Amino acid sequence: MDADQRLPLLADNARWLVVNKPPGIAAIPARDEEPGQSLRHLLQAQLGCPLWVVHRLDRDTSGVMIFARDADAHRALNLAFQHGQVGKSYLAWTLGVPDPEEGRIEVPLHTARKGKMRPAARGEAGAIQARTDYTLEQRWRIDHAWIARLRCQPRTGRQHQIRVHLRSRDCPILQDALYGMATLKPPFDQLPLRRLALHACAVEIPAVLEIPAQRVEAPLPADLAELETWLDGR
Repeated sequence: MDADQRLPLLADNARWLVVNKPPGIAAIPARDEEPGQSLRHLLQAQLGCPLWVVHRLDRDTSGVMIFARDADAHRALNLAFQHGQVGKSYLAWTLGVPDPEEGRIEVPLHTARKGKMRPAARGEAGAIQARTDYTLEQRWRIDHAWIARLRCQPRTGRQHQIRVHLRSRDCPILQDALYGMATLKPPFDQLPLRRLALHACAVEIPAVLEIPAQRVEAPLPADLAELETWLDGR
């Protein structure tokens, strides 16, 4: 991201704001990066005030991300997330179409090596419950395979939840180097996309302190719009 580029705000008030996160930026400082390159630091520099991280998106995921403007709002929003009061919607482009085309994935997760997650074995100690609802919105044929666009609504907030859940249905997200290596091989290396095909498209924030409830949406970024144009052309 260029130093003179401003991060687009989708909503802003006295208690919290929603930024349209570009892909390729870590939400908080990564170990091998300068702190000033994280989304939080860039946004604080842009606005000239401290911000509190409420939740995170993976580095290569784009879309809606909430920051609190004060400690009280941070606590209130964290509680709202913990109690499942925040609605989240994502768009994911996958290799393969799930069967059935609409449903719920309820697969417990477990930590794995190198910061990854995996489906937990039945009765495994340390497993955490995870639920994701999904709906097929569109599909495209490429050679002998299908590519799908799915709308996903995670009902829990586990690390890499959507990525692991869709992989468990044999529908890895395109360009997912952790859980979908098959999507990086021919003919899918022809795709005009070089990052994880996952976009946080909407968030529904409940009433927090004196701020009323609000739904905030993020437009489709240019690289994912280009992907769909390319697929339509097939």
